[in-house]
Amino acid sequence: MLAPEVPMSHSLAGEPPVAGRRAVPLADLPYSAAEWDLLANLPNWTVVATVTQAPVRGVAAGLAGLDAVAAGRSFDSDLVRAVVATIYARHDGSASAPGGPLADTAELLAVARTAARLLERRADPADSAAYRQWVQSVAARVCRAGANPGGPVARSDRRFLDRLGDALGLG
Repeated sequence: MLAPEVPMSHSLAGEPPVAGRRAVPLADLPYSAAEWDLLANLPNWTVVATVTQAPVRGVAAGLAGLDAVAAGRSFDSDLVRAVVATIYARHDGSASAPGGPLADTAELLAVARTAARLLERRADPADSAAYRQWVQSVAARVCRAGANPGGPVARSDRRFLDRLGDALGLG
């Protein structure tokens, strides 16, 4: 799916551009349709994989993940805001992996490594860092909203977040 053309410096709510941000049409981004699809799907796949990797997580954890995805609208990154705009612009709710839904954490980590390599080759370094940190923050918010909301993150969640951070090149 090709990304729609949206002014990058405007929020989804139509506010004026933030000073210093340039308006860049999504079509001008240096990604193929498949690459853009991967970048636009990774945040949602992260929510699903993080929720399902610990069966005790409930609806609150999934909602926290969706809220973390939406928080990308206010990031100071053209790339992150463009990805969120693409997620919200989808009419069919599609977010499937090339071979179907992601099966497990190992598959999510492989996709995260692919995204990190893609961003290293194609993205502005600041946008790359912002995107990778945003995806990590999505998983962290799901973990924090899990079985022990407000409490410390479980050791297994900490290991998962560390592995995801490594896959995203944040280590």
